[in-house]
Amino acid sequence: MKLVAGNSNRPLAEAIGAHLKLPLTKGQVKRFADMEIFVEIQENVRGQDLFVIQSNSFPANDNLMELLILIDALKRASAARITAVIPYYGYARQDRKPGPRTPITAKLVANLIERAGADRVMTLDLHAGQIQGFFDIPTDNLFAAPVMVRDIQEQHKGSNLMVVSPDVGGVVRARALAKRIEAPIAICDKRRDRPGESEVMHVIGDVKGMRCILIDDIVDSGGTLVNAAEALLKHGAVEVMAYITHGVLSGGAVSRIQASKLKSLVITDSIQPTAAVLAAKNIRVLSIAPLIGEAILRTAREESVSSLFY
Repeated sequence: MKLVAGNSNRPLAEAIGAHLKLPLTKGQVKRFADMEIFVEIQENVRGQDLFVIQSNSFPANDNLMELLILIDALKRASAARITAVIPYYGYARQDRKPGPRTPITAKLVANLIERAGADRVMTLDLHAGQIQGFFDIPTDNLFAAPVMVRDIQEQHKGSNLMVVSPDVGGVVRARALAKRIEAPIAICDKRRDRPGESEVMHVIGDVKGMRCILIDDIVDSGGTLVNAAEALLKHGAVEVMAYITHGVLSGGAVSRIQASKLKSLVITDSIQPTAAVLAAKNIRVLSIAPLIGEAILRTAREESVSSLFY
């Protein structure tokens, strides 16, 4: 078994390697003057079980292309099996046609990864679980819930906890977390006028006197979380925290979160945190390296991965 890391989230790849007590495979990724990507694997991988760790985060297109070229290089170097470990699956929000003459880019990305030569895919908290069906190769969708539950139990002991979905589409995710911590759930009814903007209109459920935990897979602009927190507090919630798997946090999202009424935002390191994220007083980062490392180990040993979560 060998680990190969791209440049999208090197610290996470190194943490996974440390957990598995495996050094990262030697190689280099460089760019020519016209920004073409060149990859060279600098040690023998013939007949090896390879795990390529690369999130498709900002810059999404560069990191996706780097992943595809890494897979191609390993395939041509006679690797026995290649697993694309993609902690953050970019383009996942484009999983259906929202209107006429629009693409399903999540499916296109799946096709590209397969055609490049990947034999398996491992990812974390897909935006929509059915994206697994876009692949014709084995695909493991891991869940950050065990890591979040552990942190909630350590940081927020006591009663009056309530799990809240910031929109109707996240109810299944909220229900799963609520079951783990034995808490009731509520739902924010979100009306979005334009992409990137949202307004919370209604809160479904009695949140009065409750300590609310917003749960979602992606935080991008932060507008949904900020509006949901304000709505919950108006409806009598004592405090509002948020647990989000993928901290995209584009544009002025960090400043928006810092100025909001959110007590804390907890994200994972599926996307490498920026300096602004690390400096923010009300944003914490949980490591998912042990979780992904254990899943990689079980895959290499042909053991059950699902038993990590059920």
